Amino acid sequence: QVQLAESGGGLVQAGGSLRLSCVASGSISSINAMRWYRQAPGKQRELVAGITSGGSTNYADSVKGRFTISRDNAKNTVYLQMNSLRAEDTAVYYCNADIKLASSWNRGEYRYWGQGTQVTVSS
Repeated sequence: QVQLAESGGGLVQAGGSLRLSCVASGSISSINAMRWYRQAPGKQRELVAGITSGGSTNYADSVKGRFTISRDNAKNTVYLQMNSLRAEDTAVYYCNADIKLASSWNRGEYRYWGQGTQVTVSS
């Protein structure tokens, strides 16, 4: 029906950069808020950044000034540019999105999650 697929994770040295992407596909009428979360080993999943359909953004204090969230509405894609990466940024990064369906029998709005992409920062 609807899928979110993340990409762009990998291994990077401290101080380096990565750009994550998340593409939504399926029977989509519109996408409202899109977000990036992360979960480090032994820790709870936490919100990293969010962006509304109008482009308003919010960030966790730990990433302000280093990470930038953006979106391309025409491509149903959200990005996370991560600069000045630190060892403590190591985690599985997940995107989620509030998506209104375009199905003829279901026009509801639901929150969907991607499968996650691993980001490892070596110190």
